[in-house]
Amino acid sequence: MNFPEKVYINEVVLRDGLQLEKKLVNVEEKELLFKRLTRAGVQSFEFGSFVHPVRVPQMANSGELYSKIQQAAGTANLIALVPNLKGAERATHLGVSNINYVFSVSETHNLQNVQKTTLESLEELQEINNFCIENKISLDVSLATSFGCPFEGEMPTDHVLSIVQQVTELIINTLTLADTTGMANPKGVFQLVSLVRSEFPKQKLRLHFHNTRGMGLSNILAGMNAGVIHFDTALGGLGGCPFAPGATGNVCTEDVVHMLHSMNIQTNIDLEELLKASLLLEEIVGHQTPSYVFKAGPYDKKYPVPISS
Repeated sequence: MNFPEKVYINEVVLRDGLQLEKKLVNVEEKELLFKRLTRAGVQSFEFGSFVHPVRVPQMANSGELYSKIQQAAGTANLIALVPNLKGAERATHLGVSNINYVFSVSETHNLQNVQKTTLESLEELQEINNFCIENKISLDVSLATSFGCPFEGEMPTDHVLSIVQQVTELIINTLTLADTTGMANPKGVFQLVSLVRSEFPKQKLRLHFHNTRGMGLSNILAGMNAGVIHFDTALGGLGGCPFAPGATGNVCTEDVVHMLHSMNIQTNIDLEELLKASLLLEEIVGHQTPSYVFKAGPYDKKYPVPISS
């Protein structure tokens, strides 16, 4: 296996992680969680999204949150998800300098998610790209359902590569292949990512996995083996797509960091502080999270030998 010496984590709990939570998390709670995560050494965040509040009420305070955390962010990268040009304009009006435009490789899922065909989203990407160039904004793109769609099934490789080609013709900082509903498997991840890296070697890639069927960590291993070192994760393993049946959480940040550290792969994240953030997260959302290492502790934790009676 070919593993890197260092991996870079983009924390998405404030956006993807919280968007399905029943309790509306207020700005003060999000700000506190952000500060805990920066204390743990997290340096990249997808902090919110500029979508219609009726569609995703949890994200209605994203603008207010940005105004509170931008000064405390220091060198941390703050990314706003946008579904359209209007969202991009709203984000940049507040001073956001990095946006992530998301649309689906699957036509059916894209219609459910943003009420547009994939072609219409590609056309809007052209407009957003021009807008970002004019306003000196860093543009990322996430391709949802890259590894499968709950409505259409597996995505043909040629179709995915065709979309990637059209996106990479523009000025894109990071391209994310997203397993939106947890349909990916390690073999498929390795094959698709290897092809994308081979055909588009200059494009910076990030991978986004959900743990819907328990394969999130193994898919990250496959992605690393194919040469990717940038990954989205969510504290506590929270999250999921609001417009996909059976959606469950993202691959869990503390579980990923724990796995990487146990393999002597660096992240610049303090696992102990990360677990404190995970405890705070449970207090905020009011329920346990799917995190394994939060419950069991790290692999090298030693216990006293029981005294025989």
